[in-house]
Amino acid sequence: MRFFNKSEKLDNVCYDIRGPVMDEAYRMSADGLDILKLNIGNPAPFGFRTPDAIIDKMKSDLVDSEGYSDSKGLLSAREAILKYCEKKDIPGVSVEEIYTGNGVSELISISMNGLLNPGDEVLVPAPDYPLWTASVTMAGGKAVHYICDEKAGWYPDIDDIKSKVNKNTRGIVVINPNNPTGALYSKDILERIADVARENSLMIFADEIYDRLVFDGKKHISIASLAPDMPVVTFNGLSKSHLMAGYRAGWMVISGDKTNAKGYIDGVNLLSSMRLCSNVPAQSIVPIALDMLDTGKDLISPGGRIYEQREFIYNAICDIPGLSAVKPEAAFYIFPKMDVKKFNISDDEKFALDLLKKERILVTHGGGFHWTEPDHFRIVFLPELDVLKECMSRMKEFFADYKQV
Repeated sequence: MRFFNKSEKLDNVCYDIRGPVMDEAYRMSADGLDILKLNIGNPAPFGFRTPDAIIDKMKSDLVDSEGYSDSKGLLSAREAILKYCEKKDIPGVSVEEIYTGNGVSELISISMNGLLNPGDEVLVPAPDYPLWTASVTMAGGKAVHYICDEKAGWYPDIDDIKSKVNKNTRGIVVINPNNPTGALYSKDILERIADVARENSLMIFADEIYDRLVFDGKKHISIASLAPDMPVVTFNGLSKSHLMAGYRAGWMVISGDKTNAKGYIDGVNLLSSMRLCSNVPAQSIVPIALDMLDTGKDLISPGGRIYEQREFIYNAICDIPGLSAVKPEAAFYIFPKMDVKKFNISDDEKFALDLLKKERILVTHGGGFHWTEPDHFRIVFLPELDVLKECMSRMKEFFADYKQV
């Protein structure tokens, strides 16, 4: 009898959508228990709504959106993205180097499959958005994690990056603003990363999906704007800034000097063509969305909902003995640290399961983001303030006497 097993390509792919914590959460929900969910960066369940103008535009365009587009996307969408690149000072881009995708996730996979051969390595931050590590592995490469330093505001450790470059290294991933830490990188740190890439002939892969969700009047700088002399692949989209998760409207841009990247671009073109095209109705609303760049600014300004929720969650975490956190400068995540000695924690996934079972609060353990120490977890602070207050009250009670056994 023939058995149909999982492909061996997946043996080392770690993408923690399901596991003991999520399995227990599903079971508890099926039993009718209410779970306080602080685990997913999806605005829709928490009362956030796509702007009416975008919804109306998609409705009006649906009849004309039938059929496939060019594999790279509608020209109108790519022209709008090109204008956005110009606003971000991203150099050396034409519409031919812009690819729309069914969200950034699809394009990350394409970008890695277009580059990597067995034995090739890509530098990926730790903690990371885990799809990056999974996509590198799935493409046959090896993800080598460089450390982001909590004591330095979660900035990448440049010396650690340098120490991990070798003859097999093909690229470096930069997640800025960062998920899961909420860090926003300075111009200086970005220039130093670009210098490492330049000195070692590495491609830069810049995940910038949160670039329009920045607090305290600070400005996001695209690393591509600092590297006109090398190929940089920048990823962005509308899911977060325009509250459009589920529409699957993302894009990827190859910028800078592409003299030595023509073969890579041929590979990306091939992979882009193989999936025919991305969601055409979603592409049709890219131009109007990118004309609405102030969308969400009221939410991240003082008095705005996300801003005030960030203020609350940071202070509430710091008020719990044994917890600490770096205040996020962007996105809607915070990555608290636990005193493992105080709580006797050796397994952060077990901690997350214990918290879920006792207080019905669902968080993601730090190991889910390839953080190797069992001392962190991620909170998504999208739920309304009243919900967050209830969550943190329960969490404070939980930690008051928690000892992992």
